Amino acid sequence: MNEKVIVTGGAGFIGSHLVDLLISKDFSVVVMDNLSTGKRSNLNLRAKFYEVDLTNFEEVDKIFAEESPDYVFHLAAHINVRDSIKSPIFDARQNILNSLNLLELSVKHEIKHFIFSSTGGAIYGDNAEIPTKESSEAKPQTPYGCSKCAVEKYLRFYHKVYGLKFTCLRYSNVYGPRQNSQGEAGVISIFFDKLFSGENPIIFGGIQTRDFIFVGDVARANLMALEDPKSHIYNVCTSKETDIIEVFNKINKYFKNKFQPDFKELIVGEQKRSCLSFSKIKELLGWSPRTALEDGLDRTYCYFLRERMKDKKK
Repeated sequence: MNEKVIVTGGAGFIGSHLVDLLISKDFSVVVMDNLSTGKRSNLNLRAKFYEVDLTNFEEVDKIFAEESPDYVFHLAAHINVRDSIKSPIFDARQNILNSLNLLELSVKHEIKHFIFSSTGGAIYGDNAEIPTKESSEAKPQTPYGCSKCAVEKYLRFYHKVYGLKFTCLRYSNVYGPRQNSQGEAGVISIFFDKLFSGENPIIFGGIQTRDFIFVGDVARANLMALEDPKSHIYNVCTSKETDIIEVFNKINKYFKNKFQPDFKELIVGEQKRSCLSFSKIKELLGWSPRTALEDGLDRTYCYFLRERMKDKKK
């Protein structure tokens, strides 16, 4: 019998790529998603799908009991950093309490391994050594970063007290096909969406640098985490620092450089620099990024172009 996994947020951007990869490796996959940002069109037809909100603790418990999963990949989250600043209580309910319930259920239903999608960009804060290692002190500057940091600490508690094995994957800035351009977290998808719509994008500040990691490499890191015999926290990144304006200029080339950004003041609380080290996950799991930024942008451009062509045919 194939091993079974639950993927929360499996209809979303990163989650759907992970589901596709897991199914290609013959895992039996159960997706839980409330479709608030995920899309039915992202769902793999070979996955079993439950449209459920993680705030419905009773219903989520029933799904665990019905499916008896071996592993849990927890990707569902409220990911909008700027919204978390406006409404930290809502962010905490979504990202901390829902995660705590999943940890309780993982102990109750004897889950073998809990893989948590955390954040690298928002958890270290500014002034960290570049590229930033996992040993650097977590100094989140936003409620979103605080919520991810809190769940990591709860995972340590559940590991120590209940023996729940876990892996925390701290992503840098993930991009690629299927990314929702409506969320501020995906600046590359926002740029593509604006330029395909014939609009100049807004750039807040323009001095920010980020470590852009392709979604396929992130999905592969999740899969490889299952092989880890111990509980660890890993950065998932490229260790390459790229500024926002450079990214815009690369994307603008697909449109014959006809757009100009509309610059606004930097948002309060937004991190200025972010670039992580993947030396730990390379050493312990043998993972390293495979997709160069130029190649990833090509794939992302082709995806958005196909989606635009589909919309025109409707």
